[in-house]
Order: sequence, then structure tokens, then C-alpha cells
Amino acid sequence: MNMASRLSLLSGPRNVIRESWDKLAKLPGGRRVFSRMVGTAAPYTGTIDAQVLELRSGYSRVLLNDRRKVRNHLRCVHAIALANLAELCGNVGVAYSLPDDARFIVAGLSMEYIKKARGIITAECHCPTPETSERREYEVVVEMKDASGELVCRCTMKTLVGPKPS
Repeated sequence: MNMASRLSLLSGPRNVIRESWDKLAKLPGGRRVFSRMVGTAAPYTGTIDAQVLELRSGYSRVLLNDRRKVRNHLRCVHAIALANLAELCGNVGVAYSLPDDARFIVAGLSMEYIKKARGIITAECHCPTPETSERREYEVVVEMKDASGELVCRCTMKTLVGPKPS
């Protein structure tokens, strides 16, 4: 899929993220297919091979398996892999929640690294649900926890929502 195809997929008249998740999530392997579809539309996001586990209006949960390709020299999950995970989690939550005529972009991002991230990391986001495509900035917070439920990282994104171009 070339860049023009990816962009037209996300800028069309419907909310393709919501439609795709609603169709695929209930099928065997559908969540993995959805996660790869997102990674294809946003290639850098796909580099961490995370899996969207849950998605509904105002909420998302995404899992990242700890493996060599996402680690740093200290054998823990790399800070940028965590930032990528946070952006994925927050973005699919926001995208799912948007009206059909809206789009968004991350306008700022801050990370708070609380402890070394090791093992399976689960990102969770309770995000705003814009009711219109009116141009507005939203704060989106993503928390990432390890397998024992300890908070390892918190990300706050400034997300700009606005209307899709006509």
C-alpha cells in the first residue's frame, strides 16, 4: 500500500478505524489483523509490533511484548518504544472515538519514565470523545504498566482534532 492509498484510507468520509475494529475484533485473529493494518497505515508505529487488545469510544488498551528488538542496552524496553506504544494506544483510542468527519494529529507529547520497563507492557488510555469535528485541542493520557500492574511510564499527548478536508 503506497502513501497516497494510506492517506486516502484515513481521510475518507467514514471512520475507518472504528469500522475496521468493529468488524475484525470479533473474528479469530482479527485483533492481530487490525493491529497490523494500523502498522501498515503508520509504518513507524508498526515497528514495535504491538497488539490492540480492546477499543471502544473513549478507551483503548494495547499490549507490547518484551523482546530484543524493543530493548535498550540495559535489557529493558527502550524509552522510544514506550513512546511509540503510548502514541499507538492514545491514537487508536482517539481515532475510534472521532465523528466520521473529523481527523486528528498529535501536537505535543511528554513522557514520564517512572521505572525500568521489563516484561509485557500494557498501555491503557481513557481518552476524550469529541462530539464534533470542531477544531480543538485535547489532552490524552496513556499509562503503561508491567505484568505486575506497576506503573512504568505515563505519557501526556496534546492532540489537535479538526474537520477532514472537503
